[in-house]
Amino acid sequence: MTAGHPARVPVVALVASAGGLDALARVLGPLPADLPAAVLVAQHLDPFRASHLTSILAERTALRVAEARDGDALAPGVVLVVPAGRHLLLTPEQSVVLVDSGPLPPARPSADLLLATLAVTCGPRALAVVLTGKGTDAQAGIRAVARCGGTVFAQDEATSAHFGMPGAAIGTGLVHAVLPLSRIAGAVVDHVGREASLTAFSSGRGGYST
Repeated sequence: MTAGHPARVPVVALVASAGGLDALARVLGPLPADLPAAVLVAQHLDPFRASHLTSILAERTALRVAEARDGDALAPGVVLVVPAGRHLLLTPEQSVVLVDSGPLPPARPSADLLLATLAVTCGPRALAVVLTGKGTDAQAGIRAVARCGGTVFAQDEATSAHFGMPGAAIGTGLVHAVLPLSRIAGAVVDHVGREASLTAFSSGRGGYST
């Protein structure tokens, strides 16, 4: 690994809107503390109200959960939650940039902006998971993820409190797996385990490539 640059680990982005708290908790809850992937969480939040999303999720998973801050580096086993009223972007060095959302749409935080930047910075190491929510946010983002070689999962209609976001994602024809909520955590573990093994193998050093 080159000095000053983070390990190139798989990155999982969980995006949600209405009904997302329960869905996010049920996906994060079974994930092991040593998950060989970084995790990003974006749920639409009212920018004018205090959010307790980070603290609630921290109580329901063995992973370390923190609210994302400017300059944070992605790390395996760490969940970064996008704060209310901000959008999260990733730099080529896999560090976080937060930008103010402003008073107008898109939805805040924007799944489309997060997933588009994830796609171009992480390519095949990106896994986008579209959970329950109203509207169509994430539809453009998952197009970018798929175009750049990443993988997309979506929650099925039967287990979604609101099927707008996952339905819009599925409608693109680019979703690799449509899953009930109870199966998403296991699918994430299986996927990132395979990706981490491939990355370590390709590095030729038993570690992550740069």
